Amino acid sequence: MNDGPIPHPTRGHESAKKATLQVRFVIIGGGAAGLACAVALRRVGHQAIVLEKGPDFVGPSKYRGIRMSPNMTKIFNYWGMRDKVGDIGCVMDRVVLSRPYLLGTHCWEHEMLKEAGGEFMALYHSDLRQMLLQTACELGAEARANAEVVEIAEDCRSVRLASGEILEADIIIGADGSQGICRKLLDPQSSLKSSGIMLFNSVIPADRIYADPELRTLLQQDQVTQWVWFGHERASICFPIGPSQDIAWYFFTLDKGAHEGWNDVLTPEEFAPYVSGAEPRLQKLAALAKPARIRMIECDFPEDWVHDTGRLVLVGSAAHPYPPGVIYGPSMGLEDASVLAKLFSHLRDEEQILPFLHAFQNLREERCQKNLALDLGNTWFMMEPEGEGTAQRDSMMRAKHDQGRDVLSGDDDGNVAQWDHNRELFGYDAEDEADNWWVQWGLLQERANATRWEDNTRLGMFSLDVNVRAS
Repeated sequence: MNDGPIPHPTRGHESAKKATLQVRFVIIGGGAAGLACAVALRRVGHQAIVLEKGPDFVGPSKYRGIRMSPNMTKIFNYWGMRDKVGDIGCVMDRVVLSRPYLLGTHCWEHEMLKEAGGEFMALYHSDLRQMLLQTACELGAEARANAEVVEIAEDCRSVRLASGEILEADIIIGADGSQGICRKLLDPQSSLKSSGIMLFNSVIPADRIYADPELRTLLQQDQVTQWVWFGHERASICFPIGPSQDIAWYFFTLDKGAHEGWNDVLTPEEFAPYVSGAEPRLQKLAALAKPARIRMIECDFPEDWVHDTGRLVLVGSAAHPYPPGVIYGPSMGLEDASVLAKLFSHLRDEEQILPFLHAFQNLREERCQKNLALDLGNTWFMMEPEGEGTAQRDSMMRAKHDQGRDVLSGDDDGNVAQWDHNRELFGYDAEDEADNWWVQWGLLQERANATRWEDNTRLGMFSLDVNVRAS
């Protein structure tokens, strides 16, 4: 059990350091990463306009639930948005793991969450986007739907919309995904490939869950619970999303011809064969679901996230695409926004723009790569085929549970190495990473530039003195 509430350290909007030189950012893409950039940049004083090509800022996300890890909720806490998040999300206290028999439970350690400064939460993806949109506009950002960008100027200082309107920019942020115009500009050879896994994604209303005596136990728990089922080449996760207690349900299996995107929606009858032989609760969930079938794609990161002009940078899935259904994808986009804005809070001169953008990629790239590998590794770990390895894993988890221990707690058996690594990631502080770079490198560059200016000034004065004497 957790020992009381987790403290929420707040840095707030008002206390954020404001940039001396405030510039205009045009953000292409109105997903969570783009909207988070608008919030973060407005916090530090920059202008921000978000351009979304769709008719609204929700789209298919209204049918999806997402999980937020502590490194993500910590940023909202720092931004003074904990109450807003609390209104639309719910805190998850524990995980129950099954196969289909019970393997054990794991309660999140209070000290670990306290140190991380955040919690595990779940909510509708559409509610997350609406909250970010509302906050961005409250802070003075401009947000436009039906605003498709069809051309980016050669110098990356303006964009042309499908309507013909030209919008000028000091800096363009590409938050329009792995197949968007910004990614194609920097990486025209980019292509998608299957990870080997496909996801069935669904949301089931709470009233339909409560109508079934067996399914209602998923919600009638002393603690808010995420349910995980391991299986032979398939796995499943479900969790309540927000105050409504609707259930978000993910079902993973080997990819057998799924498509990218969210338009391939199955009926319960079409979905039933995929859950054949699974435990009864999963089959009951399947009878209530109309899931979207999505290929979990992989896409190499572009070599350069920053355009040669030094006026365009990629963020979120445009820079580091994550497949749907994983836990770290949403948090990486929010971390991007936090790091980028913190760097640009130090902006005093346009000559700093290019170094700041390169610093952003240097600070973010390795972490995003590691977390992507971890996310996919965790999914394959749940789907590991029957064999000696899975038997040993299950036996050790059950032994821990019988001893009254958390089954994902670290020890020497090597069985939970991946989750131990997960725990280390939750303490990441995006703003601290940017500040550390500024102290170690940014200020150093500032001093070097100041020294060169002073040297040039002295040389100029000496030259003038020589010329006067010579005359």
